[in-house]
Amino acid sequence: MIFSLKPLLSGAALAILAAVAFAPLHAHGDGEAANAEPLGRAFAHNDYYHPRPLFDALSHGFNAVEADIFRVEDELKVAHTAPEIDPDLTLRSLYLDPIRELVEAHGAVHPGGPTPFWLMIDIKSDASYTWPLLNETLSDYEDMLTVVRNGELERGPVRVVISGNRPIEEMAEADPLYAGVDGRLGDLGNDAPPAFMPWISDHWNSRFSWDGVGSMPEDEAAELAEIVGQAHEDGRMLRFWATPEEPDLWQKLLDHDVDIINTDDLAGLEAFLRDADE
Repeated sequence: MIFSLKPLLSGAALAILAAVAFAPLHAHGDGEAANAEPLGRAFAHNDYYHPRPLFDALSHGFNAVEADIFRVEDELKVAHTAPEIDPDLTLRSLYLDPIRELVEAHGAVHPGGPTPFWLMIDIKSDASYTWPLLNETLSDYEDMLTVVRNGELERGPVRVVISGNRPIEEMAEADPLYAGVDGRLGDLGNDAPPAFMPWISDHWNSRFSWDGVGSMPEDEAAELAEIVGQAHEDGRMLRFWATPEEPDLWQKLLDHDVDIINTDDLAGLEAFLRDADE
């Protein structure tokens, strides 16, 4: 996979996630999800904080979840911060294995689709140290993943996107590549193929001051429209994190065709999207 990395590196900064109060993590239950009708735009931010990681999101119809990881020796642990690391909570046990069980049972994470189901993996430990083990781990699940091989996209029922400490150079050299890169607003208009960088994500307040209460300022609405237009022209999906949990803001994101709506409030966003018939 050959293309210029200069625009990627110049626009790259570590993702600064909004602070989330600590909550206990619990492994999934019986390995079977009571999936609701899927909602293609719904993204479970810091999904592992919910009582049943992955399965709570699926029960609300979410089609995308986020797992933060640390490499600890030869294992990938799911946690938001290093003090929260629990030896029993791994990327395999909380996400990759139960997702595979669902795909084997139904042909997709949500019975009947849609595909792909999105798993964002946010690397919290050092990128160069973590990537070799993460790449090796993902290779064990190649049968269910969307893969880039010889520059061509081979679509599977699950698509992985790497965020946080992104090993961009190492990923650009990988073939096959089992994941895409989560870009930033600074990457808009660069020459990275959508197969390599399928998403653009950034902090809402990096461009907008509107908190979802009252009317969005006209200049900010125009800027949002411009950002969405460029992302879609590039063939990429768009997401903002740290968006206020306000229905008026969610509605504005829908009105501007933002592809992915980020939330910690699973029930609230589900109710909103079903009422909006999205």
